[in-house]
Amino acid sequence: MLSFLNDLIWGKILVVVLVPIGLYFSIRSRFVQFRYFGQMLGNLQDAFAKEEGHLSSFQALALSVAGRVGGGNIAGVAVAITLGGPGAIFWMWVIGIVGMATSFFECMIAQVFKTAEPDGSYRGGPAYYMERGLKQPWMAGIFSILLLVTFGFGFNAVQSYTVATSFQETFGLNPNITGFALMVVLGIIIFGGVKRIAEVAEYVVPFMAIGYFLLALFVIVTNLGQIPAVFTTIVQSAFGVKTAIAGGVGTTIMYGIKRGLFSNEAGLGSAPNVAAIAYVKHPVEQGIVQALSVFIDTLILCSCTAFVILLSSVYEPGNDTLGGVTLTQQAMAEHIGWWGQAFITISLFLFAFTSIIYNYYLGENSLNFFSNENKTLFNVFRVLTLTLVIWGAVQDLGTVFGFADVTMGLLALVNLAALLLLSNVGFAVLDDYDLQIKNGQTPVFVGDRFASLAIDPQAWVSEAIASSGLEAADPELS
Repeated sequence: MLSFLNDLIWGKILVVVLVPIGLYFSIRSRFVQFRYFGQMLGNLQDAFAKEEGHLSSFQALALSVAGRVGGGNIAGVAVAITLGGPGAIFWMWVIGIVGMATSFFECMIAQVFKTAEPDGSYRGGPAYYMERGLKQPWMAGIFSILLLVTFGFGFNAVQSYTVATSFQETFGLNPNITGFALMVVLGIIIFGGVKRIAEVAEYVVPFMAIGYFLLALFVIVTNLGQIPAVFTTIVQSAFGVKTAIAGGVGTTIMYGIKRGLFSNEAGLGSAPNVAAIAYVKHPVEQGIVQALSVFIDTLILCSCTAFVILLSSVYEPGNDTLGGVTLTQQAMAEHIGWWGQAFITISLFLFAFTSIIYNYYLGENSLNFFSNENKTLFNVFRVLTLTLVIWGAVQDLGTVFGFADVTMGLLALVNLAALLLLSNVGFAVLDDYDLQIKNGQTPVFVGDRFASLAIDPQAWVSEAIASSGLEAADPELS
């Protein structure tokens, strides 16, 4: 059943939906992912600015990178190469580039329709823009349930499986022990709330991402002469010139897009849940920051893993004996010895650790959409999350990835439909930002300039306050 649903959703629907929608957002926005690429990096300094009671833009970036950067970058890339051939990496790049625009719009729209909580914090995400922007609470309810099942349960099992497999391969540790240890540490954090989660991500994510990048860069530099040949292999395999797997180009594209989406989550509707709670003066600012998150995940870190594997002799086209994280580990061990394999294992643990924290938050946000007062419901969810961490540690690769792929595909379809219906809102907000930039102003989003939208007046500054030159998004002034 899982195989049938995966073939239907990924082989016949999402494969022909994801890229065209990303291209649509790219073309109509005049390729916003390129126009504002310099600003993505420049905005990082401003992203550290904090407002009392709110997550900073950088914390939101760190939290979303924590979710995007995980097993998908190490195990997922290896799965894509094993099952789809080297050409799958080319299609991962494609989905990453167009996904930057998709992620930009979903995160920007989530900011527009965020709501202010009594304590001054924010709530938001696809469920909120489906309910407030589209006036479709039933659609928001379906999305919230799928988000809860996909991230709260499915993806956490994937991450736990990846960590347990990695520790067993490197240190010979029983998966049950790994799963239990992971459960204990996670329990301490997730019972501490979203702010503790964000604080952990803010410090762990940059360390793990930079460390992994530097190690992979060392491998690439020491094998620089082979890079052109690797590029050639990737491109030839992507278009069927040099097919390495059964199924040809169609299988290559499917696995590239599937594993690319699993890794960067662009269009999936996950990152907007985090993007919406950040403090920014204009929704576009958070869209720009989140597009950078996709770039870091797919164009940099996934590429690092791909080159480490393809520069080794461990990968053999058509041989699926080695798969997932084991392939990446043995490839790294060939390049720099056993300690490189150990480093991959530790990096993977940190990647998966922060991803599970992030996945838990998304599940919590789904429950918040239905009820934010039922403490028993939240505690039950926390216990189930921790239980599934142990369950995932002892499952097989096909079951874990198959379940996650089905729910992920359904989640993407619901979110992409909402984004298309709200695309004119997104372009109007982007035009507002572009105009203020053109006029030499510091962009400020004024809620009552968009009177036709169901914007929470407590979340965005009013015309009178904007005219006085006061800060935007101050709940007390609003």
